[in-house]
Amino acid sequence: MNRKTFIKNSLGGIVLTGAAFSPVITVAQTLQEPEPLDLKLVKDFVVAGHKNLPLVKEMLQEYPNLIYARYDWGNSDFEEAIEGAGHLGNKEIANYLISQGARVNLFVLTMLGKTDLVIPTLEAYPELVFAKGPHGFTLLHHANVGEANDVIDYLKEKGLTETHIKIK
Repeated sequence: MNRKTFIKNSLGGIVLTGAAFSPVITVAQTLQEPEPLDLKLVKDFVVAGHKNLPLVKEMLQEYPNLIYARYDWGNSDFEEAIEGAGHLGNKEIANYLISQGARVNLFVLTMLGKTDLVIPTLEAYPELVFAKGPHGFTLLHHANVGEANDVIDYLKEKGLTETHIKIK
């Protein structure tokens, strides 16, 4: 085979090979992971979740997946916007976020006074009575800020007296 034939065949093979793989490349490009949300944006949303419902609504309008975002305050002290509402007792923001599909947890349910959900869960998993929420706030703290008297009494009966436990 002479040089000219070799180059012609080689280029033809590359073009054909490229054509054969182009659907694979296109599929692979569409399967790439999306870019993470900006860390400052996530932090701002979590902070807003504590007490600023208009800002929460505005930010969710523009970035709907913020509802799932968590911010790490350090030492694996992760917090979602709904958890900020939970430990401040902000039922309006917590209920709004739930209505938008936020992932609710036992601490928020405790703050909301959802006795019919909290107590059976704690009966099934009694060790959770002493669980630490964001920033080390306990279920008793959440029950207190939510004025969930039935849950407060239950937690105290189970031996929980602390409202905050340091996160190691």
